[in-house]
Amino acid sequence: MSQKFSINDSISNLWDKLDGWLDAIILKLPNFAVAILVMVAFYFIAKGMRKFSYRVLFRKITEESIKQMLSRIIYGIVLIIGFFIALGVMQLDKVLTSVLAGAGVVGLAIGLALQGTLSNTFSGLMLSFLPKVRIGDFIEAQDKSGYVDEINLRNITLRQTDNEYVIIPNSIFIENPFINYSLSNRSRIDVSCGVGYESNLQKVEDLVNKIITENFEQKENEGVEFFFTEFGDSSINFVTRFWISSTKPKPKLEAKHKAIKLIKKNFDEAGINIPFPIRTLDFGKNKLQMAPNKDE
Repeated sequence: MSQKFSINDSISNLWDKLDGWLDAIILKLPNFAVAILVMVAFYFIAKGMRKFSYRVLFRKITEESIKQMLSRIIYGIVLIIGFFIALGVMQLDKVLTSVLAGAGVVGLAIGLALQGTLSNTFSGLMLSFLPKVRIGDFIEAQDKSGYVDEINLRNITLRQTDNEYVIIPNSIFIENPFINYSLSNRSRIDVSCGVGYESNLQKVEDLVNKIITENFEQKENEGVEFFFTEFGDSSINFVTRFWISSTKPKPKLEAKHKAIKLIKKNFDEAGINIPFPIRTLDFGKNKLQMAPNKDE
């Protein structure tokens, strides 16, 4: 009998607790609904603040990546404020205190588990404030090249010239060398060619210098350079170097394209030969020996 009464008492106590929790939930429903409304309201406020800060507060900041990063930080801060207000509405201040008290231990565990993610986050912050990398720059990193399309807390996104996107984690990008072709407004182009051994080399040099100087503007402390580089198999090779205005790859290709056409056209008019490689094949003479006939 005592065991029976004990089971009945336990079941009764359980139902009493469940009934109490149900009553508490019902009493908290209005607060819960208000908390949801608070979070929804702060979500839209955060979005509005992000757009306002990007277009108004930070409009004088020239670096696009910095503007985007600061706007995201404001967005996150507003959401956190809304979260704390929602907890206050639900009268969960004590729970919040307990959560914050254990945040140190939890934060340590999360930090160890997310070392790579945190590294990318800090690297993203560094990249956002790094003047050497800007939105729209053409860079080359990790054997990939393209325009910087986005810098966020996790990765940097490059849009390649074929319109394909490459995503590089921030930590990998910032810890390795990269080339930024957009930091300078002027770039130097190299064009190589060769002329026949019968050519007047001084005439070749003067003509190439004249062609490049007349068609490509050279600014102060710049100039056209010309060097014969080697005695080739069928030609004497040279390289000419000159400066153009460029922050992207296309103007470089256009300049080299134009220079090659001009050199070929003027060489043809001046009777200067641009030889192609000559190969001499010596087959020799093979002596064929007839095998003796076994029947003979």
